Amino acid sequence: MFARETQTSTYLGQGVAIPHGTNEARRFISKAALGFIQFPDGVDWDGETVTVVIPIASNSDEHVSILAALATTLADPENAGQLRHATSVDEVLDLLTPREEEIHS
Repeated sequence: MFARETQTSTYLGQGVAIPHGTNEARRFISKAALGFIQFPDGVDWDGETVTVVIPIASNSDEHVSILAALATTLADPENAGQLRHATSVDEVLDLLTPREEEIHS
């Protein structure tokens, strides 16, 4: 993930970054996984202030659909704001799971 950040920032906007690895690192990943990290006071992310980090690990192109789903969900400023203040796993999962109408729009 650090190597990927040197290529281009994974800052998405709305205080959210979605770091992921390089193509060369895929061979070290056994299955796709997401993480969720909150930084209530924010951290510097290549000159931007980030309060939510959602790292992605994937050994195939499935990360593209994961990124697309996250981008759709996080395009709503209200969702991004709620993520910054989420206090439970269920709340985070609810916010990050695309709604049926978002998938087909």
